Amino acid sequence: MRIIGIDPGYAIVGYGVVDYSAGRFKTPAYGVIRTKPEMNFDSRLEEIYLDLTTILDEYKPEFMAIEKIFFTTNQKTAIDVAQARGVIVLAAKRHGIKILEYTPLQVKSAVTGYGKAVKKQVQEMTMRILALDALPKPDDAADALAIAICLAHSHRRTQ
Repeated sequence: MRIIGIDPGYAIVGYGVVDYSAGRFKTPAYGVIRTKPEMNFDSRLEEIYLDLTTILDEYKPEFMAIEKIFFTTNQKTAIDVAQARGVIVLAAKRHGIKILEYTPLQVKSAVTGYGKAVKKQVQEMTMRILALDALPKPDDAADALAIAICLAHSHRRTQ
C-alpha cells in the first residue's frame, strides 16, 4: 500500500510517501511544501493545494495519514493551520484518496511504543523503521513520515 503522511501547516507542510507491504517499508519521497511569509494568505493556501496536487499526481498514494491539530494557546494560528489542513484534505478527496487522522499521541505510540516520546526519539525510530541513512530533515518531513508509519501500523492491526 502507498501512503502519504502529512504534517499540516501553512508556512511549511511536511509530506512523506511510504510504501508498506509484508511488514516492510520503502520511502520513495519526503520533503516539505513551503510558502513565503510575504504572500497573502489566500495565495499561500492555493500554493499548498497546487504543490500537493502535483505530489499526489506523481506518487499516487492510496491513503493519506494526517495529523489532527490541537492548539490551546494561539487561536489565530489554529485557525490558519485548520484552513491549510482543509485544502490538504480537499486535494486528497479530489484524488480519491482515503484519509485517516491521528493524534500526536497515536503517532508517537505507533513509532516508538511510548506515547510521551520526545521528538528526537520519534525521528530516530522513523529513520530505523524506514532504513534511512540519516535522520529525515526538516522536522516537518520527519513528522510526516512518522504519521505515515502510524497509518501502516494501525492498518496492519485492522486487517
